Amino acid sequence: MARMPAAYPFSAIVGLADLRLALLLTAVNPAIGGVLVRGEKGTAKSTVVRALAILLPELDAVRGCRFGCDPSGPDPECPDGPHDATAPAVRRRSSLVELPVGATEDRVVGTLDIQRALKEGVKAYEPGLLATAHRGLLYVDEVNLLPDHLVDLLLDAAAMGRAHVERDGVSVKHAARFLLVGTMNPEEGEPRPQLVDRFGLVVSVTSPDEPAPRAEVVRRRLAYDADPDGFAARWAAEDASLAHRIADARERLAAVELPDRELDRIARICLAYGVDGLRADIVVARAALTLAAWHGRDAVTAEDVRDAARLALPHRRRRDPLDPPGTDEERLEETLSNEDFEPEPEPEPPGGGAPRGEDGVDGAESEGGAGEQPVAAPGQAYRPRVLTLPKTGERAHAGRRSLAYARRGRVVGARLPLGAGAPHLPATLRAAAARGSRTVAPGDLREAVHVGREANLVLFVVDASGSMAARQRMSTVKAAVLSLLRDAYQRRDRVGMITFRGTGADEVLPPTSSHEVGVQRLARLRTGGRTPLAAGLEAAARTLRAERRRDPRRRPLLVLVTDGRNTSGADPLTVVPSLAGTSAVVVDCEAGPVRLGLARRLAAALDAPCVPLAQLSATNRMGRAA
Repeated sequence: MARMPAAYPFSAIVGLADLRLALLLTAVNPAIGGVLVRGEKGTAKSTVVRALAILLPELDAVRGCRFGCDPSGPDPECPDGPHDATAPAVRRRSSLVELPVGATEDRVVGTLDIQRALKEGVKAYEPGLLATAHRGLLYVDEVNLLPDHLVDLLLDAAAMGRAHVERDGVSVKHAARFLLVGTMNPEEGEPRPQLVDRFGLVVSVTSPDEPAPRAEVVRRRLAYDADPDGFAARWAAEDASLAHRIADARERLAAVELPDRELDRIARICLAYGVDGLRADIVVARAALTLAAWHGRDAVTAEDVRDAARLALPHRRRRDPLDPPGTDEERLEETLSNEDFEPEPEPEPPGGGAPRGEDGVDGAESEGGAGEQPVAAPGQAYRPRVLTLPKTGERAHAGRRSLAYARRGRVVGARLPLGAGAPHLPATLRAAAARGSRTVAPGDLREAVHVGREANLVLFVVDASGSMAARQRMSTVKAAVLSLLRDAYQRRDRVGMITFRGTGADEVLPPTSSHEVGVQRLARLRTGGRTPLAAGLEAAARTLRAERRRDPRRRPLLVLVTDGRNTSGADPLTVVPSLAGTSAVVVDCEAGPVRLGLARRLAAALDAPCVPLAQLSATNRMGRAA
C-alpha cells in the first residue's frame, strides 16, 4: 500500500496572519469554540486547516476505547466503559476528522452495529464521526452547505460537549468535545446565524494583492508538489517549534490571570459594540487568556483584549439575518480606539424619520386612496406569507420550503425496497426475526423512509417601471421584496432576480445561494420608463429553462411583483404558456381609488395566488407584529 505524502507544513503558509493566529489559539484552548474561515475559492483554507492537525499534541487514551477517553478522567457514561483507571494507556496523535457535506445522520452520530446484531443477536452501537473527533479536530469544509439536520447535531454537540444518540433502537450518550473548524465560500451563501455564533472566532481570508507574496505562494506550492516529503522536511523544525509552543501554552493557560480592569474592558467593549447575549464576552475573555499564555505572559493585557475582540466580535453583530458576518469592522475599530466605549444608540423606532427612497419620496408617506391600508416605511420589514409549493416532491436539496420525501433527513418509517435508499436496520432485523432466523434474506430488506423540507429556486420578477416609482410605491416594494428575500434565506432557497423597465428586462441577479448579493442588487435598483411586463415574463421563462437543465430536481417558485400594467411590448398573457407548470405568486402593487385588476387577471392565468401589497402585515424592527 502506497504511503500518503507528507501534508503541507503549517509554517510554510504565506501570509494569512489572522487565520494562523486564530487556529493556533484554538489549538491551545479548544474551549474558545473553534474557527470559521470565510474566503473566496483558492485561498488555501483547507490547506491551512489540515496543516494544523500536524501541530496538535499527542494525547493519552484508554486502550481499546473507541471514544478516546482520557485515562486521567474517563467519561463515566462511555459506552465502552466503565474503564479501569489502572489499565495501561495508549499514546496517539490527535485525530483529524473531516465531515463531508453529503454525510448521512447515522455516519455522523453512529448507528446500530449490524454485524454484531446479526452474529450475536444483540443491540450494539457503532460510533460515528462525532465520537471519532472527541479530543481532536472536526473539520467541515463548505460548512454553509451542510444540511440543517446535520447542523442541528453539530450545534447540540458543540453546546453540550456530548452526543446523545436515539436511533435504530439504540440509546447512547458519549463525550464529544472537539476543536470545530469550518471553511466556506461566501459566494455560495451564508450558514445559519446560530451555527456562526457557535464558532468562537471568525476570520475572513483573501488572496494576496501584491506580486511578491503571490509569487512566493506559487513557488512554495510547486516545490511541495515536486517533493512533498523533502519540502516538509525543510520546514520540520519550524513546525516542531510551533507544536512545542502549543504544548507550553496549554500548560501555562491555567495559571494566567484576568485582572478585573481587563474584564471590565471586555464588558464595555461588548456593550459598546452592541452584541447580543453574553457568549461574546465569554469568548473574548477566553481568547484573551489564551493570547497571554501564547505570548508567555502571566496576566492578560489591554493588547490581548483588543486582539481577542478583533477575532471574536465582528460576526456577532448581525442586525439582520441577511447581513454577512464581518460587515462592521469599522465600527469595531472605532469601539476599540475609543477608551470611553460609549454604547451605540438604539435605532429610531419605526415611523420616526424614515429615510427617503431612491425616487426621492419619503417612504413613510402613504398613497392614500379609498380603502387602502397603511403600508410599512422603507426601514421596516414585512412579515411575508409563507410561500410553499403545492405538491410534495423528491427532495434534492435540504431546506424548509415544502414537504418532500428525501434520501436523507428524519427517518419516519420503513418500507419494502423500492429504490436505492438506505436500509432500515431495525425493520430489516425484525423481518428476519419474524421468520425465526438470524440471517437476513433478500425478502427481509426494508428501506428507510425519510421526510423533510426541500429548498427551491425562488425567482423574483420585479416591476421597476415609472408607474411604480411615480406612484411612490418603490420604497414600499423594496421593503416587501427584502422581506421575501429574508424568507428565502431562512428556508435555504436559491434566489434570482429579474427586473423589467423601459423596453426590456434585465437579470440583475442570476440564481445564487448568496442572498446578501440579492440585498445589494435590490438597494441599487434603478426605476423609470415604460412597463414591458411581457419581457419580464419571457426573461423569467428563459432563466427557469436554463436552471431546469442545470438541476432538474430543484423546483422553482416565481414571485411576480407588479401592478399588472403593460405599456410596452407584447401582451403578457401570450407569454403565460411558457411558464406552464411553474408555481407562482403575484404580489399586486396596484393602488388608488380606481383599480383595473390587471394583476389579478394575470394571477388567474398563471394559476397563482394574488397577494395585495397593502395586506402584508407591517412589523417592527424586532420582527413582531406591529
